[in-house]
Amino acid sequence: QVQLVESGGGLVQAGGSLRPFCAASGMIFSSNAMAWYRQAPGQQRELVAAIRSGGGSIRNYHDSVKGRFTIPRDNAKNTVYLQMNSLKPEDTAVYYCNAGGKMNWDATYYYTPGDYWGQGTQVTVSS
Repeated sequence: QVQLVESGGGLVQAGGSLRPFCAASGMIFSSNAMAWYRQAPGQQRELVAAIRSGGGSIRNYHDSVKGRFTIPRDNAKNTVYLQMNSLKPEDTAVYYCNAGGKMNWDATYYYTPGDYWGQGTQVTVSS
């Protein structure tokens, strides 16, 4: 049974940093692409960042976070992180981990979500 457990969210001032993480179990972690999504109140869930399986050389980012967020993975620890720098109030949302999806190619790389989701971790950025 696949389980994804997020942690590391919190409250931070604008310009600050957070590094939530997602610990996975019940699957061969290194063989799975992983992703972070977020959902703000009244808005649809959107992809923030994704990383391909294996060494993770292929990554995809939402335009609004490029240059500020990165998505490293540690296959030895079955964990994927979301390094969030230069945070803005508009980054406030619940952040969800996703597994089992696929990194696709069509002129650029894009991620389609898998069936497995974590419970989410709240990130709040104050102005």
